[in-house]
Amino acid sequence: MVPRIPVSVDLVVLTVRCNALSALVWRRDNPPYLRRWSLSGGFIQLDEDLPDAARRILDERAGLPGAPVHLEQLQTYGYPDRDPRQRVVSVAYLGLAPDLPASEQAHMAWVPVDDLTAMAFDHRRIMLDGIERARAKLEYTPLGAAFCPPEFTVAELRRVYEIVWGRLLDPRNFHRKVTKAEGFLIETGSTTTRDGGRPAKLYRRGPVEALHPPMLRAAASGQPST
Repeated sequence: MVPRIPVSVDLVVLTVRCNALSALVWRRDNPPYLRRWSLSGGFIQLDEDLPDAARRILDERAGLPGAPVHLEQLQTYGYPDRDPRQRVVSVAYLGLAPDLPASEQAHMAWVPVDDLTAMAFDHRRIMLDGIERARAKLEYTPLGAAFCPPEFTVAELRRVYEIVWGRLLDPRNFHRKVTKAEGFLIETGSTTTRDGGRPAKLYRRGPVEALHPPMLRAAASGQPST
């Protein structure tokens, strides 16, 4: 007899909020792991594909319908003891988003990832895998802009990199790299003073899918971000 194992989808949704890399989590109100923080998740329905399930859970469970969240499959977790109630295979998705409003769903909250030291099930492990994926994606792709509003300054983009990587970057070196990377940034023709000081150019994300040259963490300053 072929065993039937439930398949769930769990979401690691990250944003930069209040100068901290934060994850969207919810406080469990039932055992097991009562009162522990948990990732948004749910079981896949028989008539839906995995990406459709991830988007449905983002809309319904995470409470972010129509939000501009970049979603990509992260990893599959299937070791036997990950859920004390039954054997469950989880397909995790990583979501990256600009500073979003608080979810209207009960028990949901944006929490700095450094504060999530104890989570339900294996969700801390999944979250840490998602954070490392996000850090790596910022090296080789333009997804750092996924944490920014549609129009942003180079200083705002640099702050995203500093928060996600956890280190300070040289402003001039960063400006040179991102503006010289072909197709990464497109000037809007507008400026803003919201960074303080003189007017700064506004940019939007360009069409490229990979950065040439990449923004390597090894070339960044080793100072911790404050």
